Amino acid sequence: MTRTASGAATAAPDGTERTTPPASQRGLVVAGLGVTYPGKPPVQAVDGVDLKVRPGEIVALLGPSGCGKSSLLSAIVGVVEPSAGSIAWDGEDITLTPVHKRGFGLVFQDGQLFPHRTVAGNIGFGLEMAGMGRDEREERIGAMLALVGLEEYGARAITELSGGQRQRVALARSLAPAPRLLALDEPLSSLDAELRARLAVDVREILRSSGTTAIVVTHDPTEAHAMASRIIRMRDGRLE
Repeated sequence: MTRTASGAATAAPDGTERTTPPASQRGLVVAGLGVTYPGKPPVQAVDGVDLKVRPGEIVALLGPSGCGKSSLLSAIVGVVEPSAGSIAWDGEDITLTPVHKRGFGLVFQDGQLFPHRTVAGNIGFGLEMAGMGRDEREERIGAMLALVGLEEYGARAITELSGGQRQRVALARSLAPAPRLLALDEPLSSLDAELRARLAVDVREILRSSGTTAIVVTHDPTEAHAMASRIIRMRDGRLE
């Protein structure tokens, strides 16, 4: 079965029809998004943001602390409920979709790794929760270790790693389930300047080689230029 013009229909393995959205709808499309936090008065953290991120693109949200970039990222992944607007992926509205059903990954500033698990155990945690079989899980963990340059570290304890190595593990853990979109919230800010500069380039290459669509939040212009293919500045809850 086929379709032309606006989209193409293909047959899934189960025989159901899946329609590829037109190019204008592919990837992430945010329209009129607002985030308001309760208070007296309420705080408008994000105000009417429109944003498109194409498949495979790495976009940096650059701005000072308190400008709303982390709130925007949190609304996109589903951690924060928007007060206005919509979020769509490949033409499907996911504004009200629970965070665990969006197929998005998130890397935090401190990595938030499990100290009682090995490197491999951390990377495989999400795969294990998803019910992936042991053999397939181990193969995927091995691939992720190779991707982030930690092939020999699978059995290591998290406490034995440097700060840069821990962030690589956090990245591998987030990439292991093959997320549709990876959100990185100030992922390198806890590292020293020299290591941050090196790892920024490494993360960009890892994301590119895996074909991952990503949004990176940062306050550092140098880091934004090193990591992203497109930079969007944000100030006072709006994109500039």
